[in-house]
Amino acid sequence: MEQLKILMVDDEARMRKLVKDFLSKQGFFVLEAEDGEQAIDVFYAHKDIALIILDVMMPKMDGWEVCREIRQYSKVPIIMLTAKGDEKDELLGFELGVDEYVTKPFSPKILVARVEAILRRTNALEEGVMEAGGISLDQAAHEVKIDGKLIELSFKEFELLTYFMNNQGVALSRERILNNVWNYDYFGDARTIDTHVKKLRSKLGDKGEYIKTIWGMGYKFEL
Repeated sequence: MEQLKILMVDDEARMRKLVKDFLSKQGFFVLEAEDGEQAIDVFYAHKDIALIILDVMMPKMDGWEVCREIRQYSKVPIIMLTAKGDEKDELLGFELGVDEYVTKPFSPKILVARVEAILRRTNALEEGVMEAGGISLDQAAHEVKIDGKLIELSFKEFELLTYFMNNQGVALSRERILNNVWNYDYFGDARTIDTHVKKLRSKLGDKGEYIKTIWGMGYKFEL
């Protein structure tokens, strides 16, 4: 599949490099802009940008101005970055058609997970084969292989592993897992998830150790 283009807009070179490194490791092609005016120029020069990560506080044109300009011509997904935690700013962002709103400082891994989640929602990121540490998961065929050998998973075990692999390196609470894999709000105890994780670990063999327990919270899939 052709690399999806992400435009990273921030006046801090260190921040751009940090995000670019993490996105590049996940197979994205990252374009950069150091101010609002440059962001507009890059956006018009590349018609196939799949998503924009846009800082609010920038010289020449701030993030809000850039967002307004782009929204006149495109519905490309936009993630806004800001040092402010002001609810008014967040509401303004959503009024302008921002898809996600991330407050600095943030975890680059979580930002990448949000990028991938948005692209899946917009169908830019095709459902295909994910690989991690000898685990190969084919979403279209609904198959999982361990070191090339096919293993049998139940529907929920497959969904759970898919969610873990899509959120590699992200600490996931039991509530969040239930909301995303079982699609309902968390009101009961954690036995549903814990039972499925136990079975999934067993079927994954020594790869089951990739699913780490975070005591008192939930789980994290990490190599």
